[in-house]
Amino acid sequence: MTETVAIAINGAAGRMGQRLIALSHADEQLQLVAALEADSSSALGKDAGEVAGIGNIDLPVTTVPGNHVDVVIDFSTPDGAVKIAQDCSTRKVALVAATTGLSDDQRAVIESLAHETAVVMAPNMSMAVNLTMKLVQDAANALRQLPDGVDVEVIERHHRFKEDAPSGTALKFGELVAEQMGQTKHVHGRQGHPGPRPRNEIGYHALRTGDNVGEHTIVFGMMGETIDLTVRGHTRDSYAYGALTAARWLVDKDAGLYSMFDVLGL
Repeated sequence: MTETVAIAINGAAGRMGQRLIALSHADEQLQLVAALEADSSSALGKDAGEVAGIGNIDLPVTTVPGNHVDVVIDFSTPDGAVKIAQDCSTRKVALVAATTGLSDDQRAVIESLAHETAVVMAPNMSMAVNLTMKLVQDAANALRQLPDGVDVEVIERHHRFKEDAPSGTALKFGELVAEQMGQTKHVHGRQGHPGPRPRNEIGYHALRTGDNVGEHTIVFGMMGETIDLTVRGHTRDSYAYGALTAARWLVDKDAGLYSMFDVLGL
């Protein structure tokens, strides 16, 4: 890996973008070379440090990166994520794709572009969340043989401003469980008289409260006992640090689609 990684932040004026600007600017192993926003953003032309609340850093917010970029970290919008992925593919620039709320088609486009450049794509960049995903995967594998079956529920909480529900992280937890245990029915909340719970079901429950940055609980309910695996984020810095770790790891990798499991060696 090069001594200093030149990174660009796409979605620089957003809550995550601002933290990434602040943390990357303070990291001696990183060189923040571009802060990117959409054409319609009111932040365009402003100093990225001022936008992030850390003072002037002599880096204006622009719509396109310059020529010297090793890795782009994307925390923008679904449309913005596709646009920057296409740009990275053309330029052969590595991409940490962290935007959530993507449609299946948008996700497929970004995944296809990994044939041209290195892409880390994950619904959650937190290292603690990804370790919990591994624990959930292992638990599901171990419990799948129980003769009385296991009931799995995924409960997630996020801030009132989050636009998608359930979270991409919650859906990933469910996907990991289903891969191990074979559930085919994914239910989002319950009401009325749904009847006895079927064995092939995973339930999802999304709470939106205050400024909660994110917490997930995966419940494995058995006859006579229960396992709850919970991970809580206290600040957005946990996601930012994970994304920056992924950027450092990705910079010299061959073209391909990678996950945070790859980054963390899980």
